[in-house]
Amino acid sequence: MRGDVILVGEEHRRAARLIIDFLFDAIRATDRRFTLTVAGESGSGKSETGQALAEALDERGLRAAVLQQDDYYVLPPKSNDAARRANFCWVGTTEVRLDLLDSHLQAAQEGASSIVKPLVIYDEDRIDEETVSFEGAAVVIAEGVYTSLCDHVDRRIFIDRNRLETLQHRMKRGREDFDPFIEQVLTREHEIISQHRARADIIITRDYDVEFVRG
Repeated sequence: MRGDVILVGEEHRRAARLIIDFLFDAIRATDRRFTLTVAGESGSGKSETGQALAEALDERGLRAAVLQQDDYYVLPPKSNDAARRANFCWVGTTEVRLDLLDSHLQAAQEGASSIVKPLVIYDEDRIDEETVSFEGAAVVIAEGVYTSLCDHVDRRIFIDRNRLETLQHRMKRGREDFDPFIEQVLTREHEIISQHRARADIIITRDYDVEFVRG
């Protein structure tokens, strides 16, 4: 998303290095591009972790491409907020073109040299397009609240932090004013996303420790 603020901290880098150290042999043994997802609630650190994973891979000599689920929303941010306020049932996976994101992960696995993906221009509240090159990329990372639901994924990472624990981080990113309605949205998202923890291969705890559920 153009206009997004990503603040990568040492806690993100430390967790990312642990994860890449753990997955490195599996990545190298895969005869195609390796795909990772990073899921969790708003403000949990998904974008920062995705970027930190790309940096950790670069340190090991592997290039990664990062896809943000925020670019795959059906409506741009302000229009999406209006749709939510007009009909609260809009909140959830129906807001996101997960099928398109999953098809781009599939394309990455199948060796596509590039994809044409949506690009949200936040300040202008519109969605454009951009071409993302996968040339030279050994890994493609998709980060976003619902990315655990994608099918074409080799390993799923879940950040286990709830909306109250992420409040300070959300305020730092400053993407929206906080009001009771937004907290209602985040509560609904929590009800949905907390169920996705069971799909995770790797869990990042509230303190940014790393737990490996499945190799």
